[in-house]
Formats: sequence, C-alpha cells, structure tokens
Amino acid sequence: MLPSWTEPLFYFGHIVGRVLLGYIFITSGWNHLTKIGPTAGYAASKGVPAPKFFVVLTGVMIFVGAVLIILGWHRFIGAGLLVLFLLPVAFIMHAFWKETDPMARMNEKIHFQKDLGLAGAAMLIAYYAGQSWPFSLGG
Repeated sequence: MLPSWTEPLFYFGHIVGRVLLGYIFITSGWNHLTKIGPTAGYAASKGVPAPKFFVVLTGVMIFVGAVLIILGWHRFIGAGLLVLFLLPVAFIMHAFWKETDPMARMNEKIHFQKDLGLAGAAMLIAYYAGQSWPFSLGG
C-alpha cells in the first residue's frame, strides 16, 4: 500500500496519462476524418482494400476510443477500439520486413514497434477498466 501523501500524485498521473494517450488518437482520428483523400491514398499504397471506407471507419474508432478513455467512460470499449485499430495497422501498414531500403525499413520498424507498444498500453487500460478510476465518468 502506498503512503497517503502519494494519493494526489497517483490521481494526477492517472488523468495526465489518459490525456496524453488519448491525445495521440484524437489528433490521428481527426486527421483520418478531415484528410480522407491523402490518408486513403497512403492506405491504398499499402494494399488496403476500400481505403476510403477503412480510413473513415478507423478514424471514428480511434477518435471514439480516445474520448472514452480520457473521460473514463466505457473504458473497456474505448481500449478495445484502440487495440482493434492498432494490431492490424501494425502488420498491414508498417510491415517493415517487406522494405528493401534500409531507411524505409527502419522507419516502418519504428512505427510497427510504436503500434505494438500502444496496443499493449490499451490492453492494460482494458484490464483495469473495471476498477475505480479517479476523475472518471465510470463504466
């Protein structure tokens, strides 16, 4: 058990962590939804079928998932939406093993690893979704 003086630090860290994680996906989701053409073009270049449809779908998924996590409301659903986005994107969009250019390969590997790490963070959020969260709408 932590000393009582650490409780405000825990609350502060919890809300700041949720906002920082959510910020990544809110901005990315907003870009998906406001820059459909260029984003769909990039998705098409990676072999994504029906790229405009999937850009809009994933934009909504990550935007909603991030808002749910930040608000602490239906956290399991929010985290699940992020995981359902991140795992396929890591393997489809950032398949570094397909790249022959060393710089492109390194860039894709960094994005691949980032997506896996963020998916792991979302899985931790899903695991702790049933517990009480500070500054949370619950659920």
